[in-house]
Amino acid sequence: MNSEFNMHKSEIEGSNPRVDEIPFDSVRKLMSTQHTEGKGKVTFTKGAFGSMEPLLVSVLDNGVERAITKKDIEEINKAVSFYSSKALRVLALAYNKLNKIEETELVFVGLVAMIDPARPEAKPAVAKFKTAGITTIMITGDHKDTAFAIAHDLGIADSIDQCITGKDVDALSEEELQEKVKTVRVFARVSPENKVQIVKAFKANGNICAMTGDGVNDAPSLKAADIGIAMGITGTDVAKSAADMVLTDDNFASIEKAVEEGRGIFANIKKTVIFLLSSNIAEVLAMMFVIIVGFKTPFLAIHLLWINLITDSLPAIALGVDPKAKNIMEEKPRDPKEGIFAHGGFRDTILHGLFITVAVILAYLSAFWTNGIFDYSGIVNASDEILHQAQTMAFTSLAFAELIHMVCMSNTSESFIKVFRNKNWVMLIALVAGVGLQFFVVLTPGVQKVFNTAPLGPAEWLITLAASFVPLFAHEIIVVIKKISARKGK
Repeated sequence: MNSEFNMHKSEIEGSNPRVDEIPFDSVRKLMSTQHTEGKGKVTFTKGAFGSMEPLLVSVLDNGVERAITKKDIEEINKAVSFYSSKALRVLALAYNKLNKIEETELVFVGLVAMIDPARPEAKPAVAKFKTAGITTIMITGDHKDTAFAIAHDLGIADSIDQCITGKDVDALSEEELQEKVKTVRVFARVSPENKVQIVKAFKANGNICAMTGDGVNDAPSLKAADIGIAMGITGTDVAKSAADMVLTDDNFASIEKAVEEGRGIFANIKKTVIFLLSSNIAEVLAMMFVIIVGFKTPFLAIHLLWINLITDSLPAIALGVDPKAKNIMEEKPRDPKEGIFAHGGFRDTILHGLFITVAVILAYLSAFWTNGIFDYSGIVNASDEILHQAQTMAFTSLAFAELIHMVCMSNTSESFIKVFRNKNWVMLIALVAGVGLQFFVVLTPGVQKVFNTAPLGPAEWLITLAASFVPLFAHEIIVVIKKISARKGK
């Protein structure tokens, strides 16, 4: 209802019922409906003025139809450009009174300028994407000036030179379009075919391309993109079925949150894999070294089973739910061809594995040294009591070292002091539970027999704990080296 003119939709529909319709499509950019008017019929057409202009023969001037002139067209185009530059979407209105519904011999009535503002959270999302190395491109059916005004306000485009239309795209070869998309940020008045061409051009340049859409005509471009994103509220079923992801709130900012969450998940997977591999490398290397040099094994089978059950599993779970780093959206996108060990991942795995190995071997040998045994044959022929003590120290130092390694792996670029600021209570529980359970199997008399552990004196405990902190010392040194290298790189 329009209260100003006392016009009611239901009354108008009753007096002028719709009898036919030509639906809107993105090629014509027009829509027409035919209604009865007295004994005759009238067709009302709305759409983009650029599409309507060739169909106009008259203009309604103060209630009187007269032939449309070149001057009229120029003035209308000026009005369209003016309103479009204000980020308004402009619809042209016209009619004819032919008996058959046709978009010909139209009488121009006027323009309607509407505002469809971007959501307030869209602009910060675009800025975050830019920081994260992700380029936002606007592809729209709007007028070029409207598209640029909105894109400029959102921070997508800086200059009108970064905008081209669907006609411009049609005039370019595949190679020319691939070169053009490197600098263009806004595509206006595009057809569904143009959208597919644009997506393919970006992909041809080696980009990972995500495409949003909601209409039936968007389905081909959603399918062509690496990640098709459909709107869950306004999106058609065709668009949703063609997409890889559906936004249930139709909010562009949700894409930024999805990217942030995805980066956090990948970072946690990487931390967990490196933690497990480096821990297991340490177990293997410690066993190999001790056995190769001719000493008796530092671990029993039950020790390794316990390690895998407690000090591998609990830390892995804790690292898997580690909160995202605050600066995760300041990192540049990773190459999809890169493996999980890129950017120092392989180096970190080996280094941390070696540090834990050193810690375990030092703890193992210290048991003999504290008993006055320093020569090779003395270690080989040591009594079972001293051997059990050495195995207990190696077993305990490995358990504690892996728990400390968990804390270090939470952030390989920052000091361990900052780790617990992220409020990962699962990590704290894993640390406390792991330490408590390890003391339980070493100090509880009945359990000692099951695990073949021996009681340790103050000196042995001090050495064991000191050896367990070797990965922590190594972590802090590596962090300092990384920070110095980063400063030099700047």
